[in-house]
Amino acid sequence: MNNNDQQNTQPQESSERSDLVSEDGRNNKSVLCQRCGSKVLCPGMAVFAEKELFLPSMRKKGNLSSPEGSVDGDTLNAHWLVDDMYTFENVGFTNDVGRIKYLICADCEIGPIGWHCLDDKKSFYVAVERVNHA
Repeated sequence: MNNNDQQNTQPQESSERSDLVSEDGRNNKSVLCQRCGSKVLCPGMAVFAEKELFLPSMRKKGNLSSPEGSVDGDTLNAHWLVDDMYTFENVGFTNDVGRIKYLICADCEIGPIGWHCLDDKKSFYVAVERVNHA
């Protein structure tokens, strides 16, 4: 009986994700701002989480706090979850938009790169698609 005969039949998305996610579900690489390259999270500091969240389109901080209504954006499902805001190397927060604060790059103020609900003090989500990894 040989267990080496099993084939890896994971879809492409899963193999790309395995480059980013360790066996214990944490980020393998540093999480960086797509615009300026500033480090947002060090390796191993966040857990991969699937949660459907709506994030407005990326723009500078001053344009993020518009009232809800016809806001352009994306519904994203793949996130890095951090349970303490002091875990971040470099992140900023917008003013409250309802019960939400959006996460932005503290250096160049582009965002939102993530989402935090004021009702849950221990959940800070960074969208995998809105950051780079190195």
